[in-house]
Amino acid sequence: MMPLTPAAAAAVQIRQHLLSISSSSSACCRLRLPARPRAAPPSMSAEARPAPSPVAVPPPAHPTYDLSAVITLALSEDAGDRGDVSCLATIPIDVNAEATFIAKEDGVIAGISLADMIFKQVDPSLKVEWFEDDGNFVHKGLQFGKVYGCAQSIIVAERVVLNFMQRMSGIATMTKAMADAARPACILETRKTAPGLRLVDKWAVLIGGGKNHRLGLFDMVMIKDNHISVAGGITNAMTSVDQFLEKEKLAVPVEVETRTLEEVRYLLKYSDKNKTSLTRIMLDNMVVPLPNGDIDVSMLKDAVQLINGRFETEASGNVTMDTVKKIGETGVTYISSGALTHSVKALDISLKIGTELALQVGRRTNRA
Repeated sequence: MMPLTPAAAAAVQIRQHLLSISSSSSACCRLRLPARPRAAPPSMSAEARPAPSPVAVPPPAHPTYDLSAVITLALSEDAGDRGDVSCLATIPIDVNAEATFIAKEDGVIAGISLADMIFKQVDPSLKVEWFEDDGNFVHKGLQFGKVYGCAQSIIVAERVVLNFMQRMSGIATMTKAMADAARPACILETRKTAPGLRLVDKWAVLIGGGKNHRLGLFDMVMIKDNHISVAGGITNAMTSVDQFLEKEKLAVPVEVETRTLEEVRYLLKYSDKNKTSLTRIMLDNMVVPLPNGDIDVSMLKDAVQLINGRFETEASGNVTMDTVKKIGETGVTYISSGALTHSVKALDISLKIGTELALQVGRRTNRA
């Protein structure tokens, strides 16, 4: 047998380590532990915190999305063909450690349930304890979770866990702010998500208090400007949709994009004369930016009044934190924002084994 190269030998060592952990006592395999009696972390109130609810915000249901495969890919791209050479070089395999999650800025935490899945996939013997739930607001410096077990396993999982949690928390934080400002309208995201992370991004929106738009091309008929142009007009497009759904015996929501009040009238006229599957009308770019930084929502208001509750309405275009409140006051049912997922600012979170030194450095840099 040919001798193993150093790279192959390192990879084999990592695999053997993970296999040996997986075959350890079944008592080690519980991931989401109830809060143990313990002193509150220094940044927490001295009053006893209630145990976090075991019920998490579930991810959206998708017929083909494999979340476990996404986690595997994220771990695999990190490990490459050698595994964590830094851990192999510095940390004996039998050394245990305790690491603490620290919020380095204010925001809505998201990704706790996903973090549990990642830790379990890396090493089922790791024990994870959370002091907060998905959707809770955390303050800078708050210690909101701990993980115990094999030091190598914790460090291998660390960056993948944080990459997901930071992105999801950034999305949830922005969603929460927009959802609060938009009421009584509901905030939606769009399909402008990171490739491969569609379900993860949309899960974060739910955690932040928003609602999901269509998950993909399969769960809603959404007739946009290009469809209308090719079909020869909004009436032709809607006629084709109704015929297609009847022929295929499909029952899915139907939304049509309108860009002018004239298109809204055409759609309403069609629905007056035909039995239609239409459920929602998108009012696209009817929010007009003004030179002084304000917005003109008069066209949007007129469209909402024309529709008069016959169909759901959705405002799209020029939606920002500065404009969403005024848009929400027009009476639209939904407001969609691609920025929730395509322009997300990650929430700064760390996972530290040397907590005290990490907090000292964080305070020095104004990040704890």
